[in-house]
Amino acid sequence: MLNELVELLTRMLGPDVDWKLVLLTGLTPVFVLAFAIEYRVLRRRGESAKVDWRDVRTNLGLAGAYQLAELIVHALVSGAVIAWVYQHRLLDMPVNGWTIVPIFVAVEFCYYWFHRASHRIRWFWSAHVVHHSGEHMNFSTAMRQSALYAVTGWWLFFMPLVFLGIPPAVVFFLYGCDLAYQYFVHTEVVGKLPRWIEAVFDTPSNHRVHHGRNPRYIDRNYGGVLIIFDRWFGTYVEEDEAVDYGIPQRLGSRHLWTVNMHEFIDMWRDVLTPGTLGQRLKHLWAPPEYVRPGPRRAQGAAVAVDPS
Repeated sequence: MLNELVELLTRMLGPDVDWKLVLLTGLTPVFVLAFAIEYRVLRRRGESAKVDWRDVRTNLGLAGAYQLAELIVHALVSGAVIAWVYQHRLLDMPVNGWTIVPIFVAVEFCYYWFHRASHRIRWFWSAHVVHHSGEHMNFSTAMRQSALYAVTGWWLFFMPLVFLGIPPAVVFFLYGCDLAYQYFVHTEVVGKLPRWIEAVFDTPSNHRVHHGRNPRYIDRNYGGVLIIFDRWFGTYVEEDEAVDYGIPQRLGSRHLWTVNMHEFIDMWRDVLTPGTLGQRLKHLWAPPEYVRPGPRRAQGAAVAVDPS
């Protein structure tokens, strides 16, 4: 049944569709309705100040730029690369009621490592910092995405699944489901859920930790739908103190160009600062807080600090 659905949709929309983008675009009315309900709840609680409408406008603008960039890069580059990898796959993995859950867990596993790399490798952080630069937590924060994601190569982390033989349509549709779920953990209107849920799933409480710049919270709780990989790999922290949202060095701008590009530009400024080639290139793969011997890093760079 699932295979037939995938084949039908592929015939309707073509073989190189970005299914993540299709799903997220289709769910936009649901996201907007959820935000309206969230704001109504906050108003009833007398907490409407937690929604900064200037930030909301910025978040919506960033979402639009992200969607457009994803569409362009997929059409020009990543769609063809993904198709090539699938053509050279090792196996033909079946997609059915028995395999769909394991496949989703595999997608979540790839997402965990993509997300972790997006904090610990500056090349990927230069895109992901956009999402963390917001200093408020509400559903619109989930829309605060970078136009550079497709350029820096988020999709590379899912290529092992495509190479194994899982159809790209399935991989990226399930990744879209993962991202859609994450929209609903960007909120303060939901407190802690029952302990067993907090132990297995990414929840609003677990994800608030991830957005904190509190020293205890930085670079923790990377899970998208599940939190089990954080527990297994030692990156889990429970929400046990008030969350201070944002990045350690405040950005101080809502301009779409600045929000999207500030860290990417600072990274390349550091690379181009005179020094040995190895030290210069290390700015691309070292952690964001890396400072090489000699010249100081570019001013204004937003960094994440390793709490370990």
